[in-house]
Amino acid sequence: MLKKIATGLLAVAATGAVALSLPSAASASTADNDDYSSSWGPVYARHYLAKSQGWIGVNWDEDGESNEVTVRGRLYDLDNRDADEGGKCAFVKFEASDFDDDWSPVYSKKYCGYPGYKKFSFQENDVNSVRVKVCQIGQYSSYPTKCGSWAYIYTAESE
Repeated sequence: MLKKIATGLLAVAATGAVALSLPSAASASTADNDDYSSSWGPVYARHYLAKSQGWIGVNWDEDGESNEVTVRGRLYDLDNRDADEGGKCAFVKFEASDFDDDWSPVYSKKYCGYPGYKKFSFQENDVNSVRVKVCQIGQYSSYPTKCGSWAYIYTAESE
């Protein structure tokens, strides 16, 4: 009888050890293959009436001379006023610098739809740094206003 109990306890212990090792093995197989990845945000417009947040991943070539940057995120319209009350839409813009540290605009997105959000995604090559700014913009306007400050979400030196 004692032998059966001991065998049963060993089987339970072995099953538990296998079960405990499975989640780590599963997470290792689904890990990103990015050389660098990080969450960013939230980044807000002035007066907190728009925000954006997301994820950035960077993959370098074998020589470390070229990269591809992927940015994903969500843009939230937090202004519950309508246009007659002065309400505005959410607007996000990204700039990237090349390896000579020259900045240029690479992506922007506008979203009107309180209280929701809009997903976005873009890729850029040969990037040294990426920064993001969130603003508000009129529904039919081309000029953002009430911008927050630039937030740096990636620099090659930070890797």
